[in-house]
Amino acid sequence: MRVIKKTRILGANFLKVQRQKVIHLSFYFLMGLLCILGSPVLAKVPSSINSSIQQPINSIISSVVATNTASIVQQGKFLYDTGKFAQAVEMLQQAIKAYRQQGDNLELAATLSNLSLTYQQLGEWNQAQQAITESLNLLKGEEKKTLQILAQSLNIQGSLQLSMGRAEAALATWEKTEAVYKKVHDQNGVVRSLINQAQAWQAQGFYPRAIKTLEKVSQTLKSQRDSKEKTMSLRSLGDALLVVGNLKDSRQVLEESLTIARNMQSSADIAASLFSLGNNARKRQDKKNASAYYQQAVATSASLLTKVQAQLNLLSLLIEDQQWPEVQTLLSSIEPQLDQLPLSRASIYAQINYAQNIRKVNKNNSQVLIKNSSSSLNTQHSAVLLANAIKQSHTLGDKRTEAYAFKSLGGLYEESEQWLEAQDLTLQGLALAQSSNAPEITYTLEWQLGRLLRAQKDINGAIAAYDAAVETLQPLRKDLIVNNDIVNQDVQFNFRDSVEPVYRQSVELLLQSQQGKADEKILDKARERIEALQLAELDDFFREACLQGQKVILDKVVDRANASAAIIYPIILPQELQVIVKIPKQPLQNYSTKISQSQVEELLVKLRKNLVNPTATKIVKTQSQEVYNWLLKPIELQLKQNKVNTLVFVLDGVLRNIPMSALYDGNQYLVQKYAISLSVGLQLIDPKPLVKQKLVALTAGLTQPPPGFKFSPLLGIKFEFDGITKAGVSTTSLLDGNFKKKNLENEIAATSFNIVHLATHGQFSSRLEDTFILDFDGQINVKDFDTLFRTQSKSIVELLVLSACQTAAGDSRAALGLAGAAVRAGARSTIASLWQIDDKSTAMFVSAFYQELKSGKITKAEAVHRAQLTLLKHPNYKAPSFWSSYVLIGNWL
Repeated sequence: MRVIKKTRILGANFLKVQRQKVIHLSFYFLMGLLCILGSPVLAKVPSSINSSIQQPINSIISSVVATNTASIVQQGKFLYDTGKFAQAVEMLQQAIKAYRQQGDNLELAATLSNLSLTYQQLGEWNQAQQAITESLNLLKGEEKKTLQILAQSLNIQGSLQLSMGRAEAALATWEKTEAVYKKVHDQNGVVRSLINQAQAWQAQGFYPRAIKTLEKVSQTLKSQRDSKEKTMSLRSLGDALLVVGNLKDSRQVLEESLTIARNMQSSADIAASLFSLGNNARKRQDKKNASAYYQQAVATSASLLTKVQAQLNLLSLLIEDQQWPEVQTLLSSIEPQLDQLPLSRASIYAQINYAQNIRKVNKNNSQVLIKNSSSSLNTQHSAVLLANAIKQSHTLGDKRTEAYAFKSLGGLYEESEQWLEAQDLTLQGLALAQSSNAPEITYTLEWQLGRLLRAQKDINGAIAAYDAAVETLQPLRKDLIVNNDIVNQDVQFNFRDSVEPVYRQSVELLLQSQQGKADEKILDKARERIEALQLAELDDFFREACLQGQKVILDKVVDRANASAAIIYPIILPQELQVIVKIPKQPLQNYSTKISQSQVEELLVKLRKNLVNPTATKIVKTQSQEVYNWLLKPIELQLKQNKVNTLVFVLDGVLRNIPMSALYDGNQYLVQKYAISLSVGLQLIDPKPLVKQKLVALTAGLTQPPPGFKFSPLLGIKFEFDGITKAGVSTTSLLDGNFKKKNLENEIAATSFNIVHLATHGQFSSRLEDTFILDFDGQINVKDFDTLFRTQSKSIVELLVLSACQTAAGDSRAALGLAGAAVRAGARSTIASLWQIDDKSTAMFVSAFYQELKSGKITKAEAVHRAQLTLLKHPNYKAPSFWSSYVLIGNWL
């Protein structure tokens, strides 16, 4: 075991923070307000829409102000720009005192607004609010000479409101800011205000309004002449578009920013644009170009800080790709530069990042570690770097950076199993993070504390710590989805590494705490937590909160009179597969199988591959029976005794790629015994049966893919549509050239269709940009489904059918895109295919389904069930590859 000696750098004078025995949650909603120079160090993703909020210190200084006071303000500005916020506060307070004595209200107002902005960097909201309120009170009346300062003060007020979770108020403030900037003909100020407004819209969940606002920014910039300011504005726009997931437009805007910067011969702006293009390429998983952009940024930038940040981003890419010789060379190059950086928040984060990368190298490549055993590449050196980061943060008075450094050093001690030392460091960091209103750091410390307490067998304490982490994550989730990889720019967030494990480890701990005896309260809490994870996963997928509308708890639907549906909740944990079951009018129960997550995933990947092969029936039965034994065998008798005829699965992880209808019990497939449905979570959007309603369907299809798309023709669509009509469903059709997004929107808006049936190629992926359906003109991305299917005011779409879609090849999480499509469309129920099957069997399934549905006597789940049995009984289509592809998501009634 590696041993870390407590380094003496952690002096008693600044490490004495009283250990907190009770976890106290911070409920402030933070949107990561940071100065531009405090830009990302850990896998820097662009500062997003936030970047326009971070205004430089207001440099408007009246000529009548005494020279010494102006000098103090300039010192404050310099300290702010270099990330020394506590010292900047002291300087600005001195200037404020002088301006009060001089009676210079104009300069006093400007300096107070700057003081508010500086307090925001330190997370001191009350002081920030007092300063900006006094500034605005001094500027009342809006005399002509105060307008420019008023606009900047309003801008700073908006940033504070957004940081405190008051997005609606921030929006109103930034609309005022825009109006003032228009009065003084400051187009760059107008652009910044609009970008800020887009973030406020997005923070409230109004994604389309955010996009429209950004489009307005784009039009405004087109009319401007090339200038340094235009370059900066375009870069902010490109960063903002990246955050909202519009990677294509983001790239185009950033390239334009780079072109203008090169024409202006501005090396700082060239480097910044190259940096943002590197972030864009990384988001697109284009590591080759990302590396090239970062290398160009290093070669171009005159700023040592920017060079180091670009090198650190490049280093993380090299570590991901395990290019160890290049990693070693770059590590050796970065460290001497760290020593040359002036002390600031950004330089401290660079040092923390460097130490964390050493840890990654040590964990993932022992050859590099052994080869460099006499050099700095060892755990002790990481500890010294992190301890120094704590000391420097304390010197700056930067509590949130100090908290993050404590968290990192505590994590290092955790890895060496020095639990008490790690716990002491973690608690000190937690106290600092909570006192500086930094929930994006707080939850990671609460999570770390939970792991440490669990390792010390303090199960109740560990559960409390995990509960705290999950609770802190709830209001923070919007930040995590607005900035997928960052909230605080300097703190790296990756959903799968930084959010998902909190939920899974928490659930594992809860279930283990039952000590062999089922506890319904614990089971209910565990499944609610997994649902929260799944919703967070969808939010992360769309980069916005996506589940809306009136919902009904699944249990209430199941427990209704004459209910015959059971709910199955499988949960994949690191060392076991847990299953929670709800049978009508019975308490929750659970059972488990001791099997590792990697073993579960390995079998499911093989099964999914074999399911699409009609000749692999034998191996499919063997593999699917094993899954059946995990999920259902322990309760098969209870299901029979309770006359259950419908199974509703709330699937987890890679289980979502497997159609449950294909599970095999040794004698029959599951579809031969039950109707089957899937649910995205524990709630349904206002579930109602589609019975005794006239079926009115909009059908749309594409027999040939658009140019440039490598999909096969769908020549059987006319037979498919004929089957729908023959079943007695009233239809309106859009075929081939008429199947365009605009036509679809117009038809849905004009008529109360309760069914929309789309026979067109589509792909479901774990990546938003790769999840789409095709129309005559090209792609319709899943993110557009909300406006496409929710435009009709007369009634909700009861059923959406996607009959020719497929999950992306080689993507183990591709079914996330299917769940996203179902949720985004807002239909009560969605039927989709997990893989494409031949036209004839599709037409047969569709015809049988609508004939059953038209009878008005059965549920949608039962109609799907019977249509699948129709195929299974056909001699040509009895293999699971034909009938199991179809899944029903949502309301099964």
